[in-house]
Amino acid sequence: MALAGLGGALLLLVSEAAAQSPVRIGYVDVQRVLARSSAGVAAREQIEREKALMQKEVDAKRAELEKLREELDKKGMLLSAETRREKQETLERKVRDLRRLIDDYQKELEKKEQGLLQKVLVEISGVVERYGKQRGYLLIAEKRGAGVLYGSPEADITDEIIKAYDQEAARPKK
Repeated sequence: MALAGLGGALLLLVSEAAAQSPVRIGYVDVQRVLARSSAGVAAREQIEREKALMQKEVDAKRAELEKLREELDKKGMLLSAETRREKQETLERKVRDLRRLIDDYQKELEKKEQGLLQKVLVEISGVVERYGKQRGYLLIAEKRGAGVLYGSPEADITDEIIKAYDQEAARPKK
């Protein structure tokens, strides 16, 4: 019921605005802005660089583990029971440490990605607001989050937002 009332109120608002002037309604595909804008690409590249560094460290630790495991497999029978037990414990500890490291890195990457994306989303929001005000839009919706089931290609202002966002980002900061 409440949604039907809201829809009716929105239609009334749109029809009143249409009587006064042409109604401008648009939508933005924020995922496409994130994928194609300079800042979105730079944020993804930064995450990928950090991920590659972390992966390099994880790979080095895995290689170390494999070397220990091979040494234990090959020489295990020649070692005393005490030495074999110590090497086995060392191997198990390093496996646990590696699992913890991988988990920590995943959490760190998720946190950094969220932070970078949140920063870009805030900036995009400001660009969309200024764009809408300057061009007289009544409403600009986010394509996926707002549940846009159909949008005419003429109402898609995503490319204009990408262009405006890139231009704004290229300006020197005061």
